[in-house]
Amino acid sequence: MAEGVATPSVLLTVAYDGAAFSGFAPQREGIRTVHAVLLEALGHLDPTVTRIRGVSRTDAGVHALGQRVALDPSRSIPTKGWVLGTNARLPADVAVRRAIEVPPSWEPRAHVDAKRYRYTVLVDAVRDPFVERRALRIEPPIDFERLVEEAKSALGTHDFCAFRSAADEREDTVRTLSSIDVVPSFGGDARLFAIEVIGNAFLHNMVRILVGTLLDVARGRLRPGAIARGLASHDRRDLGVTAPAHGLVLDEVFFEGLDPAFGASWP
Repeated sequence: MAEGVATPSVLLTVAYDGAAFSGFAPQREGIRTVHAVLLEALGHLDPTVTRIRGVSRTDAGVHALGQRVALDPSRSIPTKGWVLGTNARLPADVAVRRAIEVPPSWEPRAHVDAKRYRYTVLVDAVRDPFVERRALRIEPPIDFERLVEEAKSALGTHDFCAFRSAADEREDTVRTLSSIDVVPSFGGDARLFAIEVIGNAFLHNMVRILVGTLLDVARGRLRPGAIARGLASHDRRDLGVTAPAHGLVLDEVFFEGLDPAFGASWP
């Protein structure tokens, strides 16, 4: 790096199995979070890295394929070195999948255009240990047509204040959902289906409450129109259960325009 030229920041794509983590965000000492594990590993490559910036604060038990994390190093390390060197220090349930050089102090959350979350459901009378940690199992039958029809009410821009946990105290609860897709035979397994939700931002537990409501309607536990009622009343009691965390994955983060590739990347 030439004298006087700032070292580029680095944007990582991080994947993890959230089962043994208390979420992504840092917590008090002794609590295992993705943030803490990742920061410790990065510190072995560059001890000056004492802060990292994740795009999404995934909850305890929630997984990720496309979490994005930015850091501001002082050492000039090739992007391949960030990927392989960090992974050498990480446990088996988290991995850096890609590294991209971005401008110094680049703030990923300021450039997010949308996020895609995916919730996977197993429709089976008995549990399957091979998907137990990745999908919510429900017993048949389920009315897919009713599920798809119910999901349409959540599309567009609404005040989703009823679709959040009591811990979420944000004043701005207006969000835009651009897509809700139901994917049958997910991964080639006829027993599995996925609900993929794309939105500009999400409240705490918003996707899990949305999914729980859709499933309750599709299984006859709630009358159709529950989502519309919740949007109109702003009352959490009009909605369904909060689906458990283990079926949810942060699948991808979309940035404004093209994915940032200001400098070198690997792979």
